[in-house]
Amino acid sequence: MQYLKRFEPLFLFLVVIGALNWGMIGFFHTNVVADVFSNGTVRDAIYAVVGVCGLLMIPRLLDWMGMHLGTGEHTRPHGA
Repeated sequence: MQYLKRFEPLFLFLVVIGALNWGMIGFFHTNVVADVFSNGTVRDAIYAVVGVCGLLMIPRLLDWMGMHLGTGEHTRPHGA
C-alpha cells in the first residue's frame, strides 16, 4: 500500500471533483460530467475511476480519525 501514497493527491483531487459534481446535481440539477462527456462509456468510466479513488482514500480517512486498520489501536486525531 505504500506505493499508493504517491498517488493520494490525485485520488483526493478526483474525489473532490466528484463531490463538486454531486453538489452541482443537488443544488442546480445539472450534471457537469454528463454534459461534458455525453458518451455513456466515457461517462461510466469517469464515475468508476472517481468511485475507486474514493475507496482508496478510506484508509487515509481512518488514519486521520485515529482508527488504524488491523492494529487494534484507536486514538483521537490531534486537535480534536
